[in-house]
Amino acid sequence: MELLWPGFLYLLALIPILVLVYIFILRRRRPYAVRFSSLSLVREAVGKQSQVRRHLPFVLFLLAMSSLVVAMGRPITTVTLPAANATIILALDVSRSMCSTDISPNRLEAAKDAALDFIEAQEDNVQIGIVAFAGYAVVIQEPTTDRALLDNAIQNVTTARRTAIGSGLLKSLEALSEMDDSLPSPFAGVEPEPMPEGEYAPYMVILLTDGVNTTGPDPVFAAEFAKTRGVRVYTIGFGTDREDSPMNCGGFQGGGNPNDPNQSFFGGGGGGGGGGGGFRRGIDEETLKQVAEMTGGEYFAASSTDELQDIFRNLPVQLMTITETTEISVIFAAIGTMFVLLAIVLAMLWHPIP
Repeated sequence: MELLWPGFLYLLALIPILVLVYIFILRRRRPYAVRFSSLSLVREAVGKQSQVRRHLPFVLFLLAMSSLVVAMGRPITTVTLPAANATIILALDVSRSMCSTDISPNRLEAAKDAALDFIEAQEDNVQIGIVAFAGYAVVIQEPTTDRALLDNAIQNVTTARRTAIGSGLLKSLEALSEMDDSLPSPFAGVEPEPMPEGEYAPYMVILLTDGVNTTGPDPVFAAEFAKTRGVRVYTIGFGTDREDSPMNCGGFQGGGNPNDPNQSFFGGGGGGGGGGGGFRRGIDEETLKQVAEMTGGEYFAASSTDELQDIFRNLPVQLMTITETTEISVIFAAIGTMFVLLAIVLAMLWHPIP
């Protein structure tokens, strides 16, 4: 806890002065004597009044004064609160290896179903964006709370050549920067102050892939940008070890140039024609684990539709919080007022005015 106006603490020096004045007043009272025929009569007249009753109201008054002085100093503290504007980016691998049928009906359709179930399960105020990446990455849906738009975006993704995991992560960070001016784009050439250890922005990237990075920036390099921005990245390796599974995404019509800006992962008919082709199906788990660990996230492996859905269901989206500096003067003022009222009530009960 810190104080915006610490100079007011000098007023606490009045506390020992008041104590000395109180003691002086008590000692100034003149003693007097009265003759009684029986000491038992005196005990009955005095009753059970104790030293605690005699001095407690004054102690409560001192506590009230101390609390009010602290309130005048305007104390502030850092608090962690649930994020009301949490945002999640789903970064989905749409390389042609996602057409593998080792997971029925194929990896891409299984990933779509799991993603749609995840979106449906989120609170209405959670914004979700969709990034698709193959040889390059595209934001196919800006962060939104409109579930219909998200559903349409995911249902219409198609596949393309190669796998650019690092580009998918950088594009996810760029999508977040578009909605938050305090979060610079990784392509802007401006880096923010690194987040304090253990603190994170109310943003999360969930990156799903079934392969290894074959083009574009190194995923670990991209993870550095996420780390400095406090964005946690949860990575999912999806697929089995089967090398002989046919690929079928409903009649892929050719790949085109993956660097052609006119080629999109959104719309069009499916992807991935049959045949093995030489696509790399092994998952680079070490890199995915490193990306997750660097950013405060976690790596998951799924080799079936059920496993993938379980992973999405158990992602810690509820952990997204924001850290705010809040003035808490009102708390100390309320405590001081409570002590004052309690002191007055006890004084009137124990020492009623005749």
